[in-house]
Amino acid sequence: MILYFTLCFVITWALYFAANATTVAVARTTLAYLGVFTPGILALLLTYREGGAAAVKALVGRLFRWDVGVRWYVFALFFVFSVKLVVALILRLGTGEWPIFGRDPVFLLFAGAISSTILGGQAGEELGWRGYALPRLARSVGLGPASLVIGVIWAAWHIPLFFILGADTAGQSFPLYVIQVTGYSVVAAWLYMKTGGSLLLAMLLHAAGNNTKDIVPSMVTGASNPWTFHASPVGWLSVGLIWVCAAWFLFDMRRDTFVAQLSPVTP
Repeated sequence: MILYFTLCFVITWALYFAANATTVAVARTTLAYLGVFTPGILALLLTYREGGAAAVKALVGRLFRWDVGVRWYVFALFFVFSVKLVVALILRLGTGEWPIFGRDPVFLLFAGAISSTILGGQAGEELGWRGYALPRLARSVGLGPASLVIGVIWAAWHIPLFFILGADTAGQSFPLYVIQVTGYSVVAAWLYMKTGGSLLLAMLLHAAGNNTKDIVPSMVTGASNPWTFHASPVGWLSVGLIWVCAAWFLFDMRRDTFVAQLSPVTP
């Protein structure tokens, strides 16, 4: 696992900083996307080294595990959206005013989430974090603790995006981001468990989070120091609600035998 995480960081960060340094649009986009897909590409390569073609087939097969029940699609698609709406309601009740809402039509947000999932936009990360790393780490420390460790690593993997101009996280609070992503990692691991290891649903959760989070934006305008805890009330309340859910999911994962059933080789 140390080799996997080290390669993820070194290769992705090198690609991100190379993308930031170039002024050629095509090269910039290509390098950035290669960075995003690095965890998944490495997962496939290391899986092949460990178990051959059968293991790779089993891992890739999890991307197409769709028959898991409608309620899990609803959960994946609406989790972050619901958190943001509850945050807006809390602020309305607490301050007497609604927070600023995003301007993009809601149907476009969900269309973006669904299209990104269908086109495999989140496969680059989910093949790595949930498909490769989570089962292996969970067999050593348990699913809940593994989701916490991966959450911190997952957040740290994004550090360059807090310093690269043009990234939507540039200048925002990285400590808050670590807390948020760690909680989100718990949610993703719980969903992965409940769907029998479906990376398709993990991808949908990931895509929906990316596309619907700005229904109630939490970014601080003009932020320039990623190492501070300075963040918006929407940001802190969102993290708090995610962790209310994550606390229950961690408890629920203690009582499940999913890890014992999960093998990186068996489809």
